[in-house]
Amino acid sequence: MEEKTRFGEVKHESALLVEVIISAIIMGTNTKIFAKAAGLYPGGATGLSVLIQQLFEKFGGITIPYTPVNIILNAIPVFIGFRFIGKKFTTRSLIMILVCSVATDISPLHPISDDILLLSIFGGLINGFAISLALRADATSGGTDFIAIFLSERRGVDTFNLILGFNVIVLITAGYFFGFDKALYSIIFQYCSTQMLHLMYRNYMKQTLLIVTDKSSEICKAIYRISHHGATILNSEGSYLHVEREMVYSVISRAETKKVIEVIKEIDPTAFVNALPTTDLNGRFYNRPYN
Repeated sequence: MEEKTRFGEVKHESALLVEVIISAIIMGTNTKIFAKAAGLYPGGATGLSVLIQQLFEKFGGITIPYTPVNIILNAIPVFIGFRFIGKKFTTRSLIMILVCSVATDISPLHPISDDILLLSIFGGLINGFAISLALRADATSGGTDFIAIFLSERRGVDTFNLILGFNVIVLITAGYFFGFDKALYSIIFQYCSTQMLHLMYRNYMKQTLLIVTDKSSEICKAIYRISHHGATILNSEGSYLHVEREMVYSVISRAETKKVIEVIKEIDPTAFVNALPTTDLNGRFYNRPYN
């Protein structure tokens, strides 16, 4: 039994690793044939790496590979990941960074179109798709992602404005030296990437469950067993038959909603379940730790 469990864990980790490598190859190839070929600057450490390469070429006449630049920029974030976030998560992310960097260097610099707007839109969509695959495999593309996770999970700091400010500085610098038209097209690239990410990866979203049932205690235990989230039992009364029933109120991760509802229907097939998107939440909320 123990060997079977260990085999299952190895199989799961191998599947995650394969997904990380695929996402890294897609992201690296996309960076070369879409972003770099069109003179665009993706967000985060990737965009800064591309900018540093171009600055060395413009002012020093030196062509440096993408890989060493990206690795140096990710050195401190990776250390933060190993030290404060999680070793497995950081190891997968490190593999993502290395494979993506090499894929960027070895991919041919041949744009598939001369239309920079098309390259901005579809390059951004592909970039968001690759990042989504990595996140679903419990990894990240590195750079500001490590810092964002550290500040938000460990220090309770809202990192949105911090990352936005970093990307703005990169785009302003790029615009000053290489033309603001490329910087503006880069905004389109980053916007499309973000929209694809929001479409494909929704695990960070929260869902409110309102469950009218006669088996509230069993359902509360099931919710905690699956999601590690608590619940509140409220007394309620039906407006038609005026029968007293209990309503379970709980907020869980969207990624766990389907499984929780399936278990609820197994416990009480007559339960009435209303799942609502939660856009703002204050108070203690359990977040699954990165391993």
